Amino acid sequence: MPLAIHYGQYSTAGTKPVNEDACGVHIPEEPLLTTKGIAAVLADGMSASEAGRDASEACVRGFLSDYYSTPESWTARTSVHKILSALNRWLFGQGIRVHNTHNGLVTTISIVVLKSNSAHIFHVGDTRIYRLREGTLELLTNDHRVYVSENKSYLTRALGIDLTLDIDYRREIVEAGDCFIAVTDGIYDFLSDEQIRKTVESHPDDLEQACRQLAEKALANGSDDNLSCQLMRVTSLPAESQNEFYQKLTELPFPPPLDPGMVLDGFRIVRPLFSNKRTEIYLAHDTINDNDVVIKAPSVNYSDDPDYINQFLHEEWAGRRINNPHVLRTLKIDRKRQFIYYVTEHIEGQTLRQWQQDHPQPSLHKVRNFAAQIANGLRAFHRLEMIHLDLKPENIVIDNDGTLKIIDFGSTRIAGIEEIETPLEDTNILGTINYTAPELILGQTPSNRADIYSLGVIVYELLTGGLPWRKPITARNYRQQSYIPARTRNETIPEWVDRAIEKAVRIDPAQRYSTLSEFIHDLEHPNPAFLKRGFVPLSQRDPLKFWKGFSLLMVVLNLILLLLLLK
Repeated sequence: MPLAIHYGQYSTAGTKPVNEDACGVHIPEEPLLTTKGIAAVLADGMSASEAGRDASEACVRGFLSDYYSTPESWTARTSVHKILSALNRWLFGQGIRVHNTHNGLVTTISIVVLKSNSAHIFHVGDTRIYRLREGTLELLTNDHRVYVSENKSYLTRALGIDLTLDIDYRREIVEAGDCFIAVTDGIYDFLSDEQIRKTVESHPDDLEQACRQLAEKALANGSDDNLSCQLMRVTSLPAESQNEFYQKLTELPFPPPLDPGMVLDGFRIVRPLFSNKRTEIYLAHDTINDNDVVIKAPSVNYSDDPDYINQFLHEEWAGRRINNPHVLRTLKIDRKRQFIYYVTEHIEGQTLRQWQQDHPQPSLHKVRNFAAQIANGLRAFHRLEMIHLDLKPENIVIDNDGTLKIIDFGSTRIAGIEEIETPLEDTNILGTINYTAPELILGQTPSNRADIYSLGVIVYELLTGGLPWRKPITARNYRQQSYIPARTRNETIPEWVDRAIEKAVRIDPAQRYSTLSEFIHDLEHPNPAFLKRGFVPLSQRDPLKFWKGFSLLMVVLNLILLLLLLK
């Protein structure tokens, strides 16, 4: 059952000559209904400003248009914050340019985004959002208003007042039957919470009439402001059982084993490229578009595993949304599919692992170039709030022109998709142990720093032929791990480059680089902080020498003690 609402709204100038309020609701079609949700917005243009009406209307129209244009991979919070920040800058700039004042275009704004089983509440100013649930009315927002006297107050926050914008945000779990009520001060200043509750409950099937009644009652109580109200009642939520969810995932069957010469939806199989227990990958020729492609199909071993199918479908979803020269291109299939599979570009070349075996001692210049290309591809993920989480030499391909491309999106975390409730519980640690960031092994939520860790390990391995830790990191031994300096394995590596790699692979993600650009810069330019290195104990500079020396010392001490005992 999809997310569905019943809504009503009403706005009137009241006793004022101009209505400076604006409101709007948008219910999109699928797939945006699932990936972006339903959005409702209410804005109250500041009457003391030069163009409060223009400000509120521009914000409502602009928000409802722009929100559904943001990447589906973004969380609701990221999307709304970016849009409101942009609207705020535009209002502020227009106020200065057109009206020559900071009060040119100013408005409050309150937003409810219903996505999956959650309500995302965003608020700036003194419009209010309530939730009515089973007879209880709860205020979900705080008024950004300061009273200087009994009859005089001013807004402390609004769009268009300043270049900086502080947005209140909260997330609430939604239940079927919940009613979200957004009202301007022209209503709530003249009606008690109890009056609001009773009025809404008295019109359960006609929410527009409920909105009108609230405005008329506030007007009768002496309201001298514009009056606007917006009601949304949740009538159904996308709560599916695992069986229902599985049936939705498996609308298409798994393809049969594909042999050379077979034709699948116009793709003629040339030969198998790779096979394991999870996936089957084939080189194919697109007979319709006359070009070679790669087909990735799920293994029939998992035909009854909803977790696996969900993950496989997300691979294509993620790949289709990234357009970067350093990321494998997932192609749009321009024909009806009979089976579950997806198609990517065909790259002629070799994996970074194969290249590494052929070039065991690459130059620092070459490794820097590789690191910069990989970082470029990873940024395409991070800009869309995706984290690759399985970066390793086997998942990087070098084409015949020397361009590196990141492949395999099976482990990719997508922030916007993770906001969507499903009956599946993701408890698997994805990725390959030697390149997986420790926070994933410890069950923590990963960030972009997890990919920075993996890139750091790859750079270390390219330069030294080894890994920065003596043993694979586990939940039991991570506290005992100490970084093996790259210089102990390759003396040609500058100290400051070694320090940059060390920072990238630190166990604690908070101590790593926060952005890829910082890491790449420090690989190419000496960081002054790394040049001012104080005393570092031998156990950190060269753990192998330290433990060899310590062992030798213990042998000598034991011999001395033995000689003393013999005397």
